[in-house]
Amino acid sequence: MATKLGEKIRSYRTKKGLTLEALAHQAGLSKSYLWELENRESQRPSAEKLQGIADVLGVDVSFFVDDSVDNPQEAHRDKQFFRNFSKLDEDSKEQLRRILETFRKPN
Repeated sequence: MATKLGEKIRSYRTKKGLTLEALAHQAGLSKSYLWELENRESQRPSAEKLQGIADVLGVDVSFFVDDSVDNPQEAHRDKQFFRNFSKLDEDSKEQLRRILETFRKPN
């Protein structure tokens, strides 16, 4: 029987169009371990493994541990956006800042 965590991972993985194998590879996990996370009740991933899954799926890890929500909220996506932004090199950050500046409305 799957846990809420397993259901969320599977649901969001399929929404993103990723196979079990693709998510496992991108998150640095084995396919069998990811299958167990999605389908077995007793699996409790480490914070690092769960972060790897969240990074690939583009959602903050807090979404996966919050049993009160079934779909990522804007705050979950924003947190992951900033996490991803902080990992970019300076040139990429500057490019993104310039792109974001074009979306700002004049006062």
